[in-house]
Amino acid sequence: MAEFTGRNLHLVKKALAIAVLAIERQPGPFQSASDQSDMKTLLDDMIENDTERVARIAVTGEPD
Repeated sequence: MAEFTGRNLHLVKKALAIAVLAIERQPGPFQSASDQSDMKTLLDDMIENDTERVARIAVTGEPD
C-alpha cells in the first residue's frame, strides 16, 4: 500500500472529505452508502489532530 506524507497526505485527506460530501449529495440509487462509510472510516483513521478534524468538519458540515 502506498504511504503518503506531507503535501500528498494533505491532498489525500482533502480528496476523501470532498468525496464523502459528493456522495452525500448524490440522489437515491446513485449514492453508494458502503463507499461513503468506508471513506469516512478511512478518513477518521488518517486524521491525527484537532486541526484536521476542524478541516474535515468544514468540508463535510458534520461533527465527528
